[in-house]
Amino acid sequence: MGWLSDHFGLMQQSLFEHLVQPVLFSLGWGNLLEDAFDATGWLLVGLVQLLVMLAVFWPLQRWRPVEVITDRRAVRVDILYTLIHRLGLFRVALFFSVDPLLDGLFGWASVQGINGFQLDAAVAPWWPGITDTAWLSFLLYLLVFDFVDYWIHRGQHGLNRWWALHSLHHSQRQMTMWSDNRNHVFDDLLRDLIIVLVARGIGVPPGQFVALVALTQLVESLSHANVRMSFGPGLQRLVVGPRFHRVHHGIGIGHESNGPHSLGGCNFAVLFPVWDILFGTADFRTALQPTGIRDQLPEHGARDYGEGFWAQQWLGLKRLAGRN
Repeated sequence: MGWLSDHFGLMQQSLFEHLVQPVLFSLGWGNLLEDAFDATGWLLVGLVQLLVMLAVFWPLQRWRPVEVITDRRAVRVDILYTLIHRLGLFRVALFFSVDPLLDGLFGWASVQGINGFQLDAAVAPWWPGITDTAWLSFLLYLLVFDFVDYWIHRGQHGLNRWWALHSLHHSQRQMTMWSDNRNHVFDDLLRDLIIVLVARGIGVPPGQFVALVALTQLVESLSHANVRMSFGPGLQRLVVGPRFHRVHHGIGIGHESNGPHSLGGCNFAVLFPVWDILFGTADFRTALQPTGIRDQLPEHGARDYGEGFWAQQWLGLKRLAGRN
């Protein structure tokens, strides 16, 4: 873990000094150097993710696709979403809009004596004799975040107003490795706020937080990939794969499974299907189905979710207000 962190730090320092820092000085934004260095870490993570996606996931999609891609415009919009998120543009927007509010909230809580705790330190007595606990801490936080993500996902499908936003993600009829970040900005904002609050509350170190988010995003990209891949009867119950998650996106299966206009669903887990197994929402048997939402079909009203980025965001707000 230390070796990986050291090499990442060296690459982050080099990228910052040779690219980000000169740009900031040329724009007269020298007062943002410290925050920009942190942002460089997210940029580097995003670049590595894109490299893995293009070098590994893209060939897999071409090798064994589930379906032939016929609507390439829709996929290009998903690529735009991915670039906005993975290259840090969404986080830059949060930095100027939401982060000051969160800093004020945490500062007020600290003054009031309300502080989080170090979860890894609290459970450290459970693994006596182990000197290098970094990997154990990472796995512990990974499990906690995945558990939280599972319930966030249940909320996105179970609460009508939240589904009004999250349905944009499910409206993609041509799901590919680019589809993970196809979300309404307010949907992403709600999820990120919950994750940040949990991270602060249980004392996740900043470096581990970046690694946790990076690994989760990469697995999510694979699980959305247009690849006919099953992890087999054993492994598919340990790690979420493309087949498991595509069932979640199936029309009338992964949502509205109790009938039209009745929210439900299956396979909500992001990384570990154990949560679906424990809470009775796992489906390992259903065959792969076309992806999308029931009300997109002509016989159910042919609802419009928008074709471009701005149209999709606007229509999401109208659904939230009950006007679409």
